Amino acid sequence: MSAPFSFFQKPFIYVLALLAFSCKEQPTTPATDHKFTNALAQETSPYLLQHAHNPVNWRPWSQEALDEAKRDSKLVLISIGYSSCHWCHVMEAETFENEEVANVMNEHFINIKVDREERPDIDQVYMTALQLMTGNGGWPLNVIALPNGKPLYAGTYHTKEQWTQVLTKISELYKNDPAQAAEYSNMVADGIAQANIVQPTNNFANLTKETLHEGMANWEPLWDLEKGGDRGTQKFMLPSNLDFLLDYAVLSGNEAAKVHVKNTLDQMVRGGIYDHVGGGFYRYSTDSEWKIPHFEKMLYDNAQAIDLFSKGYLLFKEPAYKTLVMETIAFLDREMKSPGGGYYAAIDADSEGEEGKFYLWKEAELKAVLGKDFRLFAVYFNIGPESVWEEGNYVLRTQKKDAAFAAEHKMSIAALEKAKSEWKQKLLKVRDERIRPRSDDKIITSWNALLIKGLVASYKTFGNETHLQKAEAVFEFLKSNSYQGKALVHTFKEGSKQKEGFLEDYAFLTDACIQLYSATGKQSYLDFAQQLTTVVQKNFSDASGMFRYNKDTGLIATIIKTDDGVLPSPNAVMADNLYQLGHILYDKEMSKMAKEMLSSMTASVSTSAPSYGRWAKVLMHATFPFYEIAIVGPDANILAKELFQNHLPNTLQVASVTESNLPLFEGRYLADDTFIFVCQDQTCKLPVATTAAALEQLKNF
Repeated sequence: MSAPFSFFQKPFIYVLALLAFSCKEQPTTPATDHKFTNALAQETSPYLLQHAHNPVNWRPWSQEALDEAKRDSKLVLISIGYSSCHWCHVMEAETFENEEVANVMNEHFINIKVDREERPDIDQVYMTALQLMTGNGGWPLNVIALPNGKPLYAGTYHTKEQWTQVLTKISELYKNDPAQAAEYSNMVADGIAQANIVQPTNNFANLTKETLHEGMANWEPLWDLEKGGDRGTQKFMLPSNLDFLLDYAVLSGNEAAKVHVKNTLDQMVRGGIYDHVGGGFYRYSTDSEWKIPHFEKMLYDNAQAIDLFSKGYLLFKEPAYKTLVMETIAFLDREMKSPGGGYYAAIDADSEGEEGKFYLWKEAELKAVLGKDFRLFAVYFNIGPESVWEEGNYVLRTQKKDAAFAAEHKMSIAALEKAKSEWKQKLLKVRDERIRPRSDDKIITSWNALLIKGLVASYKTFGNETHLQKAEAVFEFLKSNSYQGKALVHTFKEGSKQKEGFLEDYAFLTDACIQLYSATGKQSYLDFAQQLTTVVQKNFSDASGMFRYNKDTGLIATIIKTDDGVLPSPNAVMADNLYQLGHILYDKEMSKMAKEMLSSMTASVSTSAPSYGRWAKVLMHATFPFYEIAIVGPDANILAKELFQNHLPNTLQVASVTESNLPLFEGRYLADDTFIFVCQDQTCKLPVATTAAALEQLKNF
């Protein structure tokens, strides 16, 4: 995915050393009278609006801006960030609000601001450039490019002095030797294109369990067996990896993987990365022990956490997982749900100019709020000199399971639960009186689709009908507001000009529709999944056999997103969608396409499984026995709910209470009886009338 550094050893590169990297947030103070106003004032993105009154003549990304750069022979300065990015706002305050710096930028550059959450395609292209040039990544991402968009320079946070030096050097280099600038930028653009090349194949020889086991053998030494997750100085949740490991551990009988997943989930539940007062996960842990988080909260993290811990509960029956799921859903409804029904993108890390201030506690405040309960609370949440953080602040975290804590303190689990509930209510009431962090109120289609999937998983695990109703309501919101002209938009907000819909929007929403169909039996969800898949095949197909990230090819390189990050690879999700639709519809062409996509990724799964967890799951579907469970009859939904209570990896469960012409149901409906058909590759066992009998068939297929 990256070229060797020698590929880029050109004179332009020497200024690339001026780098730093992070991504937190610092709020700006709103003003009523503005000395400057630029074109960003017409946008709806909170991030772009935060820069609308800089003296820099910012404008949003547009072809018109690039055309103006060509006409005036100016370099293009592209600055990319997002609303909760700490160092983005530090650089704004230090540099972009400085009139002297702004004068240089306005005179010599066409200046473009990009919200990476609105335009992840632009971010992906120029982040690849940064990684090729420096080996690093982060935001703010600041790129200086030729008028054709090909980059000459890429860096992250700069001080005012560093930035002024970069502007001067790059501008001089471009003016003094435009031919060399063009040569270098072409090399970078070629490198970006090469990083997105996937070789097509229809060789299925490597679609084997051995390939999957090899990937696991290479991955296992990276596990942090004490603290969970993979080894590193920071810890991200990475649900795609844990979701795969959860199923793989059961299917393969790999006890080490099972223990590792359980330990990781337990560490996250008890750690400071989880908000023990208000519910929900923060974005990541700044240390290797899940203690101190970076305090911003993202919808995608919490949506995937609901999904992951619901499935984890099915396997481990850990009460803390159920509590976490319920608290996280309650948090999202309370703090991230829009009046219209969609869910906002993020909540900032900072309030009143300080990171985490809204969430942190001092011992004196805890004593004042909790009174006589403080002593037990302090033991439970690890309040003491050994765990104090900066400036006498505490991040709440626990060290023991509730059962062990209750036994140690000679109290019942019920009594502990009652005490915890009272503590949290008191602290939440006090916290809600503080100055809140800002919210980014964009409603992102792909992230809301992940929430639909998470809510469906919670419904399946815990049988809570309201969670299924929430999932269906989010779907209806997206269909009403984000599905325009039979095409998806990536972000919705009243008055927004954004029209782009990306592969992740289609892939994640298709996945969500398949899950809704499985949970409800409503044909409309399956129909919509097929509609979205048809759009993807028509508008996003690539000669590689994969799908392009965006429909239009107006950027300097085509993006083929195959690896996971905090979000799963949209191509891997699309391959899984095709695989499952192929089994529901008995569509061999869909199944074949899924396997062709997968066969191009087996080498990556084998050598770099931590970055390809979603592909590993698709490979698991293709190499371990994969079962279709079809429930047909008037009581189909009742039996379906019973089966949902079991952890059944590598199964596809669908139900119909009416007669249906779908292949899995055709000819199997009887008005007076309900039967379960357990099938593998269109070959079915004799129908049975109870879930117990169906589970026995799965064991002995």
